Amino acid sequence: MNKTLISAAIAFTSIAAPTAPAMAQTDSTNPFLAPYATKFDIPPFEKIQYAHYLPAIKQGIAEMERDVKAIVDNPAEPTFANTVLALEQSGKLLNRVMGVFSNLDETNSSPEMVEISEIAYPLVSKSSDEVKMNPKLFARVKKVYDNRNNSGLKPNEIRAVEELYTDFTRSGALLDNAAKEELKNINSQLTDLYLLYNKNLLNATNAYELLVTDESRLKGIPASNIAVAAEEATARGKKGWLFTLQAPSRLPLLQYADDRGLREEMYKAYTGLASSGEYDNAPVINKILRARARKAELLGFKDYASYMTANVMAKNVANAENLLMKIWAPAVKKVHEEVAAMQALSDKSGNNFKIAPWDYYYFAEKVRRDKYALDEDEVRQYFALDSVRKGIFTMAEKLYGVTFTELPDAPKYYDEVKVYEVKDADGNHVAVFMTDYFPRASKRQGAWMSEFQGAFVDPDGSSQRPIVYNVGNFSKPAGDTPALLTLDEVETMFHEFGHGLHGMLTKATLRSQAGTNVDRDFVELPSQIHEHWALEPELLRTYARNYRTGEVIPDSLIERLQAASTHNQGFASTELAGAALLDLKWGQLNPTGDIDVMAFEKQVADELGMPEEVQFRYRSPYFRHIFGSDGYASGYYTYLWAEVLDTDGFELFKEKGIFDPETAAAFKKYVLEAGGSEDPMQLYIKFRGREPQVDALLRNRGLLPADNSDKKLNTPGGK
Repeated sequence: MNKTLISAAIAFTSIAAPTAPAMAQTDSTNPFLAPYATKFDIPPFEKIQYAHYLPAIKQGIAEMERDVKAIVDNPAEPTFANTVLALEQSGKLLNRVMGVFSNLDETNSSPEMVEISEIAYPLVSKSSDEVKMNPKLFARVKKVYDNRNNSGLKPNEIRAVEELYTDFTRSGALLDNAAKEELKNINSQLTDLYLLYNKNLLNATNAYELLVTDESRLKGIPASNIAVAAEEATARGKKGWLFTLQAPSRLPLLQYADDRGLREEMYKAYTGLASSGEYDNAPVINKILRARARKAELLGFKDYASYMTANVMAKNVANAENLLMKIWAPAVKKVHEEVAAMQALSDKSGNNFKIAPWDYYYFAEKVRRDKYALDEDEVRQYFALDSVRKGIFTMAEKLYGVTFTELPDAPKYYDEVKVYEVKDADGNHVAVFMTDYFPRASKRQGAWMSEFQGAFVDPDGSSQRPIVYNVGNFSKPAGDTPALLTLDEVETMFHEFGHGLHGMLTKATLRSQAGTNVDRDFVELPSQIHEHWALEPELLRTYARNYRTGEVIPDSLIERLQAASTHNQGFASTELAGAALLDLKWGQLNPTGDIDVMAFEKQVADELGMPEEVQFRYRSPYFRHIFGSDGYASGYYTYLWAEVLDTDGFELFKEKGIFDPETAAAFKKYVLEAGGSEDPMQLYIKFRGREPQVDALLRNRGLLPADNSDKKLNTPGGK
């Protein structure tokens, strides 16, 4: 989600691993060095070989340097057009090749790709530093910045100038030469450390196997998950059932396995991931912490968390922590209630143990069945992946008038990828959308959205529409059974599709403001608000069908889903808010020596009063959001910050109707289409009519009574 390649450090997303061997290439054979002869400019993945990347990246960097030199050497007075816009339009080749390389690097890793990335990312990082610390270029940017309010610029152009100036200063433009060189070295060091952290994490994840040879130990686990485990064992040349740390394998075991020892083994393996041995990330974390602290000091901030929160909606660490603590107390209270219910059910079943962390998923599911007569294995029969895909497309058409048509012959970076053309109600091309939903050893964990190319409209009328994709690690098909999604996976698909809509529907003209190029604590609004539609009865009846019979999901099951919508939200809220608070605590450190990573985590947990049955959503050695890149560092709180916006905003849809045309049109115009062209709070107010309020989040998570509408808490920033 980079504004431009210039303003991005490194975008760790994903790269296809072509099967062709590396070989010397001439310019005429390198597909990056000529226009793509494909419909909608989709990258010709089948023609791209390993050996194409580095030559294209190096040539792209050289062209970027020439573009910047032309701007700097321009004798004309600096203006928005000849400086800011010219900078946005620079580096076309580099953006082109990195749009493929960086965005596929984590979906299909290979030894060849690792080798290329260890050269490519430092080159791009160094090039970015050279641009952002170029004193002559900054002088021109500053001239435009100083005159921005009396140059006849449009509001979005003034905002672009201000953000570019801020980006330059936050990147060291005001430092003296010695400090600039030190900052360049730090950025280079961080790039290498992020690569190592992610490499360790992927290797540690893939190295773990839990092989079950006694079938009786599988009691309770759904048959579809057992079948996948059997297939995994066979694929690895082993007999029995093999479980991995990938979520579709790990979570069903924790949720359903009656064998408590099996649950404990899996839980401890996951929470100890990349925390010891060959792939231990603790030493990497310590080096990252010291580098970040020095970077913040050089740039005039008291710590890295202050640096990262200064230019987003939160403005400072205190405001972020203020929001989190408003959620923390009621969430912990709810956890104690949940654990008490679990313990009572366990005791009633004749068990003589105290609920432990590896029991939480299992007994939460037991309580749900007991309290709501809701069995998620039964529910999954109505959520085949293709049905859920129909659901997200139906939602988009009913809300925003866009349609999705599959392009079976379009280029793909992996054979499981599906490609769609997106059109508006008038039949005009809007975007290309791709989906890549199943786990594989070469793909990192999690789910995300990114784009192979962004959107823009230049003053001369030339334009480009986006190519967006969603990646997931959802439950796989097994035998004749299609991929049946859990409720969490259903919501995740809607979530990432919301990001996708943000990228696809953009109408912002500037590259730096299009789509998801918004403040980090605003970017999750479009994703999270669309999660709400997933289980709305009106939409459920259009897509949720039993995969065997074709039966529409019955009203009685919908009612039970609605009743159970806040089940286990104490746990979910506590592990999420806890991780966000841990992230901010890491960012406020200025260490000079090594820190015991696990001891620090325990210290934070003890200070917060973390319930012993709950762990942080991500422990530091696999907290990739904050240590695998700069992306969400001292910014993991943004998921909850944006949830204040999305829950408050969805209450308007509930009031007016979940497909109310006027409300949908306002959200589309002021959020999805506007991108970063205006201050995010002002855009939200234009959509909602007022600032957001925290109590909507607490009600949605069941942490406040539903009739608590008269109790207004502060807005996220604590105003």
